[in-house]
Amino acid sequence: MITNFFIPELNNHDVQDLWFQQDGATCHTARATIDLLKDTFGDRLISRFGPVNWPPRSCDLTPLDYFLWGYVKSLVYADKPQTLDHLEDNIRRVIADRRPQMLEKVIEN
Repeated sequence: MITNFFIPELNNHDVQDLWFQQDGATCHTARATIDLLKDTFGDRLISRFGPVNWPPRSCDLTPLDYFLWGYVKSLVYADKPQTLDHLEDNIRRVIADRRPQMLEKVIEN
């Protein structure tokens, strides 16, 4: 997914100031994955084996784990996408519809 979807999608955007945050799950920290992400994000990688260590139970990052991903997933799968194109369209739509104010409110709470 990273090489076939994520990286090509990044190439369509200005990502010079973008940070990539990844949790410490062992399935996400394979050497090949970390090397690819380091090549892409340099020192802007927050990960278990990245330049910036993943801060577990961080009050400003925990809302991502305990609210945002579940919320986004519920919207992405609401219409039960049957094809990869449909799933990708849903992901793009749901992410694009999130407003900064909503994310700020989540972090404040």
